[in-house]
Amino acid sequence: MDSFFEQPAWIALALSLKVACWATVLALVAGTGFGYLLARKRFMGRELLDAILTLPMVMPPTVLGYYLLVLIGREGVIGAWLQHHFGINLIFTWQAAVIAAAVVAFPLVLKGARAAFETVDTQLEQAAMVLGVAPFAVFLRVTLPLAWRGVLGGTLLAFARSMGEFGATLMVAGSIPGKTQTLSIAVYEAVQAGQDDTANLLVIITSVVCVTVLVAANKLTPNRNPQR
Repeated sequence: MDSFFEQPAWIALALSLKVACWATVLALVAGTGFGYLLARKRFMGRELLDAILTLPMVMPPTVLGYYLLVLIGREGVIGAWLQHHFGINLIFTWQAAVIAAAVVAFPLVLKGARAAFETVDTQLEQAAMVLGVAPFAVFLRVTLPLAWRGVLGGTLLAFARSMGEFGATLMVAGSIPGKTQTLSIAVYEAVQAGQDDTANLLVIITSVVCVTVLVAANKLTPNRNPQR
């Protein structure tokens, strides 16, 4: 019974929830913006842009982690700039874990948002504009309320994906107990150390959280083939 409430497990859970929440917020903002852009705008290379933005969904985690190191590492394009101008080092911090999880989760929000926005009748948006409503207000008062179920469904999937992120997170954030060791990394470390009780606890916690989120996402995702 003592092992069930082992402190490191709950620390890993708290850190995973923290990382997943922040990553989901970032993915939601970026995914909604790009989803609307791809759904409403017609421009050359639109589908190519969609494919590039979706890459994190299919790219091997180690490759994605390498790209992130190139960008935010100490010698990376962004990382070196942050270190030089602000003294900020992202590598091996929980913020790096957030960035990795957000990048991996982003395509899920993007796909859900684009599909949701494409189902909104553009005539309703045009009618609002004719009445003098500003474009951004049309988005907030007409488009988003009609597409919110699809956007939220993708967001919940992104949250679940962020909870289970492993490869890219391990490469850019490492495995520092209490600082960067998320649930998925803690499971790996427990198995490597032969701590089966801890591993089983962590797996159960992760599974319960992810199943709960997936059930909620299924309920919110619009049914495209309703039963008559």
